Amino acid sequence: MNSAQPCRVVVVGAGISGLTTAYRLRKLLGPAVEIVLVEGSRRLGGALRTVELAGVALDVGAEAFLVRRPEAVALVQELGLGGQLVHPTPMAPSVRAAGRTRPLPTRTIMGLPGAAADVADLLSPQGLARVAAEPTVPLRWEPGRDAAVGTLLRERAGDELVDRLVDPLLGGVYAGRADALGLRATLPTVAAALDRGAGSLLAAAGAVLAAGSAPGRPAPVFATLRGGLSGLVDALVSAAAVRPLLGTPVCGLARTVAGWRLELGSRLLGAGEPDHLDADAVVLAIPAPALWRLLADPLPAASAAAGRVEVASCAVVGLALPRDAAQALPEASGVLVAATEKRLSVKAFTFSGRKWAHASSPEVVLVRASLGRHGEARVLQRDDAALVDAVRADLAALTGITAKPVATVVARWGGGLPQYAPGHGEVVAALERAIAGWGGLAVAGATLHGVGLPACIATADAAAHRIAGYLSSVTSAPRGGTMGS
Repeated sequence: MNSAQPCRVVVVGAGISGLTTAYRLRKLLGPAVEIVLVEGSRRLGGALRTVELAGVALDVGAEAFLVRRPEAVALVQELGLGGQLVHPTPMAPSVRAAGRTRPLPTRTIMGLPGAAADVADLLSPQGLARVAAEPTVPLRWEPGRDAAVGTLLRERAGDELVDRLVDPLLGGVYAGRADALGLRATLPTVAAALDRGAGSLLAAAGAVLAAGSAPGRPAPVFATLRGGLSGLVDALVSAAAVRPLLGTPVCGLARTVAGWRLELGSRLLGAGEPDHLDADAVVLAIPAPALWRLLADPLPAASAAAGRVEVASCAVVGLALPRDAAQALPEASGVLVAATEKRLSVKAFTFSGRKWAHASSPEVVLVRASLGRHGEARVLQRDDAALVDAVRADLAALTGITAKPVATVVARWGGGLPQYAPGHGEVVAALERAIAGWGGLAVAGATLHGVGLPACIATADAAAHRIAGYLSSVTSAPRGGTMGS
């Protein structure tokens, strides 16, 4: 790369994947490279958003990340935020199903137990008998096979395990339904155990649980930042030294002789602002529908693969309740709600002050509700006031709390949660193969290999290294051009 002609890299999408990509590019390429961050909305962070509700920080997007995967913890520490890492309190979650609220079983893999006794408290005698008999049902499994989690479990272990436990857990992570989500993408360790010859689903789960067990006190599963995950956004933006273009949708992508041209939408552009942006390299850190649209002309095969990934929408409602409401809260960190609880709109409540010590306040009690599953858009087709009313009604039904909130907040997340259908790995492989021949183009984000922060960070790191390697291999990288109108 010719240092006299600094190049430009454009990162499209300013969620955790785009921000991490920009930061990693800065670390790899140094200060001379121009990194432009283009975001269609008017805020940075994507699904990371912290608000102040009645004087207390509340995350109304992603609220935590897995610590068993190293990427998020490593990034937090690299950015100097390690001192802000906090873990949940010992308070345990619960699940609401069949009209009862019970403690969430602890020895399962996304609800799949290693032994029927581990889920006995949630099931009827008949349902428990079906689960107990699962290891006796012949299993026809070929290594590399995939199947819908719900369908496979219903065939082998009955409906109750799916409806009362597996579906609520998967719904909480993916805003999807167990009957439409693939085993290999959502329970990869179980699929790998089956590939290795486990004779049943319970045996596969038991092998995974045994491999993960260790003597002594269990290690924390989740972590977050004391001041909210927007602190991670701020640190990434500062360290990346990027020039953000907010409120600027990208409506077209084309290959040029020198690199790439991005057509910028005029919807939010002011007078005199550019209508295109030229670059030597581009990273697309955007949801599947946007990938499908932008890749349609330059890489139709990649576009077709992205078009096979469906997405779900959801909403988060935060309530700040009077402090005396804490007396009526259950002794739990929250409650997952089964989709079979038809009278309830929410899919989960988090009792934030009980789950996170830093979210406790002497003045108010924070409660966070999640709504929205794939295929259930009607739940979200209400205005903010109606969503708050629905959440309050559900909270009253579950806890008896009817106190009027001191403050509320509604955050809507439209089409941001990819649905990992059976065969998702093959779809992603096709997408990555189609892009592989274009060294100056990379993709990152939840569409690929996982919806959590660690997985998104991993895709961002990979995209940044791909682009840095490409630019380093170019003996003389001419500047992609200037923004023009």
